Amino acid sequence: MARVILVTGGSRSGKSAYAQKLAESLPGARAFVATAPLIDEEMRDRVLRHQKARAGSAGWSTIEEPVALARALGDARRFDVLLVDCLTLWINNLMFEAEKQGRKIEEEEIEQLCRELLNALSGHPGTVVFVTNEVGMGIVPENALARRYRDLVGRCNQTIAGGADMVTFVACGIPLHLKQG
Repeated sequence: MARVILVTGGSRSGKSAYAQKLAESLPGARAFVATAPLIDEEMRDRVLRHQKARAGSAGWSTIEEPVALARALGDARRFDVLLVDCLTLWINNLMFEAEKQGRKIEEEEIEQLCRELLNALSGHPGTVVFVTNEVGMGIVPENALARRYRDLVGRCNQTIAGGADMVTFVACGIPLHLKQG
């Protein structure tokens, strides 16, 4: 099984930059697995900034997969290092797809999908770095959809962290190692 690292933190905490530096410190072929949908100009600008941050670094390939993440990871065994940025947007995308189908995605389904992600890495020879937001440290959201989103991201983070070899929390650009395997 791949070595699994989870990097979490608040928005604009420096977690993506930390995860990229970590991935670039590892030898071998690297792929950036992007989950972000390009829904508006602001999101396009964010994606371009992330792409520019990787442009100076040799050896990055990009895999874009907003929903079928387990399949994408299973198909990416030729890469020694995978950087998945981010699980938070993946949860958003799963909620959106479920809503289009007229259903709600529940915590049990998210937990199962996260276990499928970890299982997809069973034959991966390298390291997979997941990036996610820590969304449960603020006030309780005032609407049901935002509360469900917070709960689903929290369940995802707990499940991936449970299967991870290492978990790092980033605040103000400074990493705090919560779990080291």
